[in-house]
Amino acid sequence: MTEAAASDIPPFRYTAALAGEIEQRWQDTWEREGTFHAPNPTGPLADPGHPRAGAEKLYVLDMFPYPSGSGLHVGHPLGYIGTDCYARYQRMAGRNVLHTMGFDAFGLPAEQYAVQTGTHPRTTTEANIERYRAQLRRLGLAHDDRRSVATTDTDFYRWTQWIFLQVFNSWYDTEARKARPVTELVAEFAAGTRPTPDGRPWTELTAAEQRKIVDDHRLAYVSEAPVNWCPGLGTVLANEEVTADGRSERGNFPVFKRNLKQWMMRITAYADRLVDDLDALDWPEPIKLMQRNWIGRSTGAHIFFPTGDPADAGAARIQVFTTRPDTVFGATYMVLAPEHELVDALVPAAWPAGTKEVWTGGHASPRAAVEAYRKAAAARTDVERQAETKEKTGVFVGAYATNPVTGGQIPIFIADYVLAGYGTGAIMAVPAQDERDWDFAEAFDLPIVRTVQPPEGFDGKAYTGDGPAINSAADGGPDLDGLGVADAKARIVEWLEANGHGTGAVTYRLRDWLFSRQRYWGEPFPIVYDETGAAVALPESMLPVELPEVDDFAPKTFAPDDADSNPETPLSRRRDWVEVELDLGDGPKRYTRETNVMPQWAGSCWYELRYVDPTNSERFVDAENERYWMGPRGAGDCGGTDLYVGGQEHAVLHLLYARFWHKVLHDLGHVSSFEPYRKLFNQGMIQAYAYTDARGVYVPAEEVVEVDGRYVHGETEVRREYGKMGKSLRNVVTPDEMCAVYGADTFRVYEMSMGPLEVSRPWETRAVVGSYRFLQRVWRTVVDESTGVLRVTDDPADEATRRLLHKVIDGVRADMEGIRFNTAIAKLIELTNGLTRLSATPREVAEPLVLMLAPFAPHVAEELWQRLGHRGTLAYVDFPTADPALLVAETVTYPVQVNGKVRGRVEVPADASEDAVRAAALEAVAGSLAGKEPRKVIVVKGRMVSVVA
Repeated sequence: MTEAAASDIPPFRYTAALAGEIEQRWQDTWEREGTFHAPNPTGPLADPGHPRAGAEKLYVLDMFPYPSGSGLHVGHPLGYIGTDCYARYQRMAGRNVLHTMGFDAFGLPAEQYAVQTGTHPRTTTEANIERYRAQLRRLGLAHDDRRSVATTDTDFYRWTQWIFLQVFNSWYDTEARKARPVTELVAEFAAGTRPTPDGRPWTELTAAEQRKIVDDHRLAYVSEAPVNWCPGLGTVLANEEVTADGRSERGNFPVFKRNLKQWMMRITAYADRLVDDLDALDWPEPIKLMQRNWIGRSTGAHIFFPTGDPADAGAARIQVFTTRPDTVFGATYMVLAPEHELVDALVPAAWPAGTKEVWTGGHASPRAAVEAYRKAAAARTDVERQAETKEKTGVFVGAYATNPVTGGQIPIFIADYVLAGYGTGAIMAVPAQDERDWDFAEAFDLPIVRTVQPPEGFDGKAYTGDGPAINSAADGGPDLDGLGVADAKARIVEWLEANGHGTGAVTYRLRDWLFSRQRYWGEPFPIVYDETGAAVALPESMLPVELPEVDDFAPKTFAPDDADSNPETPLSRRRDWVEVELDLGDGPKRYTRETNVMPQWAGSCWYELRYVDPTNSERFVDAENERYWMGPRGAGDCGGTDLYVGGQEHAVLHLLYARFWHKVLHDLGHVSSFEPYRKLFNQGMIQAYAYTDARGVYVPAEEVVEVDGRYVHGETEVRREYGKMGKSLRNVVTPDEMCAVYGADTFRVYEMSMGPLEVSRPWETRAVVGSYRFLQRVWRTVVDESTGVLRVTDDPADEATRRLLHKVIDGVRADMEGIRFNTAIAKLIELTNGLTRLSATPREVAEPLVLMLAPFAPHVAEELWQRLGHRGTLAYVDFPTADPALLVAETVTYPVQVNGKVRGRVEVPADASEDAVRAAALEAVAGSLAGKEPRKVIVVKGRMVSVVA
C-alpha cells in the first residue's frame, strides 16, 4: 500500500497508523475491564452483576492450536476470526457467550527441537505460547482470557491423569451398554451374579487370578500386540498417525510392525454408540461419513475351519470373519497373516505329498519357506503389503484346513496382503468372488469355483456383484442354490450356528486406541507396577505425577530405517524417578513407574470441559457449570458445545477420541452431555501461490512480479504453483505484516469477505486494500477527515435510506445466524455506499451501521460508537432489529416476456391487482406485439408476466 505524502493526509483520516493506535487502546481497555468475561452460574467465575448473567448461553469453541515456533500465518486465524465474529454478534443478540482459546502444547516438534538443541521443551513451548497469544491479541479476539489453558500446565494435566484413571477403573457392561466402575464388576463376581471365565467361584481364585480377570475387562489395559513402530521418531504411532504410504504423519519416517507392550484404550467397546450417535449431531455429512467408514461396522459371520484330522475335536481351528458367508462353498484355500499365532504350530517338518512346486517358494522345507517369507514381509509396510497393484506373493505352510460345508481339504498359505491386526488375521479365499483372491489363485495354480451366478454376457474374472447362488449345496449340508445374497446369508449363518461351525457376527474396522508414546514431552501415566509386574493406579491424592527433569530428551533408538531397533524412553533413564517407595494403603512398598507418556491427543480429548471451570481445584469441572454450558437442551438432545470450528483434517483422530472419552465420563455420571460437540463447522483453507526457479528451488513470493503473463524473480522467469502456505514454500504472509500495513480490522474484514467461511480461497495481498477502503468510507460517514467533528445529523433519514437500512439489518442478521459473513459484509458495503450521496449521515442510520460493523471490525466500531456520544463498550449493546413494515417493498418490477423472450420491464405498486399488472405489461410491450392481440397473458405474482402473441 502507498499513502500520499504525510502533509497531504487529512489529520483525521482513517490510516494504518490511526487504526493501530485505536486497536491498541481498545485491546488494552477490553483486557483491563474484563469486557469479554463470561459469567458461570456458580463458583469463582460467577458474576451476578454481569450484563448477561442468567441469559441464554452460547458456547463457541475453536480447535485449539499447537503453538509452533514459526507463529501464525494469515491462514491460521481464518477460523478464529470467524468464531470471534459469530460470538460478538451473539453477545450483542443477548446471549451469554463463552469463547476462549488455549493451547495443545505437548507434542513432537518441541521434543525434536530439544533433541537437536538441548533446549527444554517447556522453554520452547512457553515462548511459542506467548508469541501466539500476542498475535491473537493483536487481532482483537474477544476471548475470556481467564479460561485459557495449555495442556502442559500441571493444573491441567493433573485432571488429564484423573480422567485416565476413570477409564482405567472402568469396564464396559455390554448389557447396560455403558461403562461402569470395576468395583461393581468385582462385586458381581464376588456375589456370584456374574460367572468367572472358567466357572470357579470368585473366592477360590488367587489374588493374581482375580486381578487378571479384572484387568482383562478394563477400558484402559496393557497389551503386547503388533504396533506401528517408528524408529525415526523413537515411538510407536496409532494407526491414524500413519500415512497411506506407510510413513509417519509427523516427519515422514518409515513405520514398521513390531510386537511391543503398550497401553491401549478399549474404544472398540463404544463402536456402536460412536456410529449410532452421529445421527444426533449437527455435523457436515462428509465428516460423519468419514467417522462411519473409519469405525467400519460390518455384518457377517465368523466361520471355523478345522486343521489337521477333521475327526480330532482337539485340533486347532482357524477363525475367519467374512461379510459374505454365503460364498463359503467357493473357499478353495486359506490365507493367514505371516504373523498369525497358529502358523508355527501348523508347519510340518516336510512338504506333504502332492505339494506343488509353485507353493514352496523354492525352499526345501515348509519351515525354511515360512521363515524366509516372514522376513521379507516384515520389511514392508502395511500399505505396501495391501497395494492393489502389487504382485501377489505367498507360501504354503504345509498344512490343510477343512471347508466346513464341503468337507474338502483346502491348503493354507501365508501372504503379506493379510494383516495380523485386521480382522482375525486370516481369510477364507473365494477367488471367484474376490479380485485379489483370483489373482493369487492364478499365480499359485489353485481351483476357482463360482458361487454367485454372473449376469449373462459377463466375461471377466472375479464377479463381485449380486446374483443367485450356484454350486452351493452339499449332501446332508446346507443348500443355497438359487437364493439371492440376503437369503443365502441368512440360511448359511443359521446352518453354521446349528452345526457349531460358526456364528453370525458384527465386526469393526476400528481397533483399540494405542495410548502409549515412547517420548518425554507428554503426560506421565498415573500408574506404577508392583513386584509382580501388575499395573497399579495411583490414588487421586498423588496427582499430578509431574514430568521429572532429564539430561537427554532423545530416545536411545533414533535409527530411522532400523525395524529391529528397541525403544528406550527418556523417562526410563531417570532411575531415581522410576523406582519409588510408596504407601498405597497397605504400607510402604517399592514400585516402578510407567516410563511411557500419553499421546498428544489426551489433552485435546477434554479441554472444552476445563474451559467451563478452569479455576476449580476440587473437580475437573463443576456439575452445575457443565450442565449450564454443555448440558442437553431437552429430551433426545446430545448436549455439548453449541459451535465447534476447525479443520477437516481432524475428522477422525481428534473427534473420535474426544467422543469416546466424553461418553465414558457421561456413563460414569461426571458430565450430563453424551457428546462433546453438538454442532461442527469446518472452515476452509487459505491457500497461496508459490514460485520455483529452473532448479526447482522456491523463491520469495513477495519478490515475484508478473510481466506480460510471465512470472519473474529478478531477471529470472519462475514457475507458479498453487497450494498451501508454508515456510518451506517461501510464500508465508503473517497477520503481523497485514496489521502493520492496514490494521487488524482491515485484516479481519478481508478474511471474512473473501468467500464463504467453509470454502478454501486464495490469498491475494493486493486485494486487502478493498477492505481498507471500505472501512475508510465507514469512517467518513461518521467523522470529518479534516476537522474530526461528526458528520452525523439528528434529522430523520429519507424514505429510501431508511428502507435500505432495514433491508440490510434484516439480511445481516440472517447472514450472521447462518455464518455467512462474506454476504453480511457485502450488505454493509451496500449500505455504506448508499450513504456517500448524503451531505450528512442520519444518526438513525450511523448507529446501526456501526453496531453491525462491530463483529467484523470491533476496534473502529468501538471508536466510532464512542465518538457518537456513547460511554463504555458496545459489546453488550443490542444488535439492530429491522422494522417489518420497512421490509415490505413499495413497488415490484416485472420482466415481461413475449413468446419466451424478455421484451420489456414494468414497475407497479407492490399491491397492484393482477388486472393492473396485466394492463401495464401489455402497454410496456405494445411495440413488440405490433398491433397483434395476445392469445394468452400469464401473470406470475411478484415475479414475471408471460405474453403469448
